[in-house]
Amino acid sequence: MLETIVEKIPLVDKSLLKEILARLDNLTKPPGSLGVLEEIAAGYCLATGTSRPLLGRKAIFTMAADHGVACQGVSAFPREVTRQMVRNMLQGGAAVNVLARHAGAETRIVDIGVDDPLIGAQGLIRRKIRNGSGDISQGPAMTLEETRRAIQVGIDLALEAADEGFTLIGTGEVGIGNTTPAAALIAALLPCPPEEVTGRGTGLDDAGLKRKTDLVRRALEVNRAALATPLETLAAVGGMEFAGLCGLILGAASRRMPTVVDGFISAAAALCACRICPRVRDYLFFSHFSAEKGYARFAALMGIRPILDLGMRLGEGTGAALGMQIIEAAVKIYNEMATFAAAGVAAKD
Repeated sequence: MLETIVEKIPLVDKSLLKEILARLDNLTKPPGSLGVLEEIAAGYCLATGTSRPLLGRKAIFTMAADHGVACQGVSAFPREVTRQMVRNMLQGGAAVNVLARHAGAETRIVDIGVDDPLIGAQGLIRRKIRNGSGDISQGPAMTLEETRRAIQVGIDLALEAADEGFTLIGTGEVGIGNTTPAAALIAALLPCPPEEVTGRGTGLDDAGLKRKTDLVRRALEVNRAALATPLETLAAVGGMEFAGLCGLILGAASRRMPTVVDGFISAAAALCACRICPRVRDYLFFSHFSAEKGYARFAALMGIRPILDLGMRLGEGTGAALGMQIIEAAVKIYNEMATFAAAGVAAKD
């Protein structure tokens, strides 16, 4: 369904902007005085295709997968932490659970590639493509067929959410070692040198960072022949949660459902989606400026300004949960504030 879904993603109707801005300027405040909140409200209206948008249910999709490259020492944590964190999330004990509850958003935890059967894990959405991706420093992460299947997982989840009445979704992920394929994807798709986008991840020392940067460079070299298209690049140096989130973003855009992009990992998935279909960009809100080194380069070259900058780099969907609250506040301001005429307040001459 990938090509079919891409064809269904509509261009944002910019002709609505005049009406949207007129309402913003007629609310009981000086024009532009709410700054970025007004930009967010306008962006939400354009994405949803209406000058009077609705706010419905919210959900964060946290996709979990393991990575072969984790065996190369690119993380300060062992690989089994992936499955342990999945169980923690299902029990409601992770940071994303706390922040999602605070935001009034559901958390949906998806096993798309964990190297463990997760027996007895209640509440888990089981969509496993395979038990972990290949080591990208030695060869491709996935086959093209596996990549398409993982993208389809995300598309299906987005379409189901739209049918259930969700109007805003967020991206999240968990997977030890996944900042390495994220750096490789961003380096390949922007493009830019690996050293500009490879960071310390879970807390590597200088020697670990050098090793990780060398592995990203090696992954790009080993897979060079397979980096011809965004889809092939995703298969070669990405991973299953990246493909799943890419599909989630594409599927949501096809239903005019905005997506709140989390941090560095989710940014790599969003970049894949934008390269596959540039129209997707107008359906994305970037929640926060990740402290992971490569995010600054990504933001600069993509020309984005994330909503928040809190020095966060956890992932999981934590930034998305916080960003959702700002977006919801902006839309409520737009919908619920009185106009000058309705309030009987004199407007600016």
